[in-house]
Amino acid sequence: QGRLYYVRVSAYNMKGWGPPASSLPPSAAPSDWRESDGREPRRRGHIEAMERLLQQVRATHTHYCCGSSKLQNPSRKQSVSRSLKHLFNSSNKFVKTLKRGIYLAAVFYHKDSLLVTAEEQIPIVEVDDSYSSSLMQDFLWFTKLQLSCMWEDVRWLRQSMSVSMSSSSTLQARHKMLTAAAQLQNLLGTHNLGRVHYEPIKDRHGNVLLVTIRDTESQHSLFSGRWMQVTKLQSQRKSLSTPEEPYALDILIITMQDILAYQRRSTHRLAPGLYLGYLKLSSSVDQIKVLVSQRAPNMLCHTRIRDNANVSEEWDWIQTLVAMGEKRRSEEDEEEAEPQPESHAPLLYYELQTAIKSLLKHINVPLHQARHFRLYSLEVVEIGHGVSFLLLLPPADDVCSAPGQSNPYAPLSGFLHLPLQMFE
Repeated sequence: QGRLYYVRVSAYNMKGWGPPASSLPPSAAPSDWRESDGREPRRRGHIEAMERLLQQVRATHTHYCCGSSKLQNPSRKQSVSRSLKHLFNSSNKFVKTLKRGIYLAAVFYHKDSLLVTAEEQIPIVEVDDSYSSSLMQDFLWFTKLQLSCMWEDVRWLRQSMSVSMSSSSTLQARHKMLTAAAQLQNLLGTHNLGRVHYEPIKDRHGNVLLVTIRDTESQHSLFSGRWMQVTKLQSQRKSLSTPEEPYALDILIITMQDILAYQRRSTHRLAPGLYLGYLKLSSSVDQIKVLVSQRAPNMLCHTRIRDNANVSEEWDWIQTLVAMGEKRRSEEDEEEAEPQPESHAPLLYYELQTAIKSLLKHINVPLHQARHFRLYSLEVVEIGHGVSFLLLLPPADDVCSAPGQSNPYAPLSGFLHLPLQMFE
């Protein structure tokens, strides 16, 4: 209410009515849930600390580049001749068919068209002719290049990573990924390879395809290639595999619309408001995955509670409600299925009831099956841009499903399990 009052007074004064701006009362910020807990904002000082770290990294990078530029920079004539050579022979550098190993593919798209080579192929280069059991960890490491916007530093990272025959297999594998990324950048004529798809594409023939995806602003050719409609590429593609055991490249082309749809949806931002999110994890041998909806893969499964994202004195009521639920579970009271509203219950009580029923219907969990679900009461998760989340959690033993464990709260379809690093 204080903010609304400030806006109205300011507009009133801008039209020349009322007292001068210097005599207006200061604006008042509404109270929030931290006041009852006495907490400081989670991100206080974090931006400044990150800026200092970034300054140190840039200083080190600049010092390295200045010290090595005299030894590594080719002459202007050599660089021109090399660029001309790539212009006429770039198509010969791309891989046409997959044999056995790891490959890196670049999917550049504009609306419904893809950038392809002169042979009407997706631009692909080879990373290695074999892969180890640590492939997923190496892949998640590779995604940090995109997540930290370091595509322009691929060459510097590759030169800084000292690799020898005595180096570990992990170091050698990651160096080969950097080498393949640098080769793809040179052939395409751009540093920006886009975003890494959230999982490698594997087939039963021993091929692994790492995919980067970039949405271009226009259909300008970055190399001697051309643009082709996705549907046309799919219809003209002559597969060398069978439908039962397709090659990784065939899987990529067949599922191209789904991959592009994921790319577009993962950039959507929620409208300001308070949401109820569902936190469900599952673990495997080498990673933890988060359950998300295909319609909004950059957020937990959620439903909207209300337009106002701020939680103020209602936080004390939530703490009381959670304490009552824990007491009821400890006493194993089977008679009362849900807490009864008190006479002074806030409006949030009824909004939460509606949101919980809507969310459970969305994730296909019956209401009676969720009677032991819990509300996360340590904090309101504030994502930013006026978006806040209250979290709904399964029982403690079911928040993260272990390998081989049956999952009683798994939705049927329309959902993805994203690696935790990709979701973050």
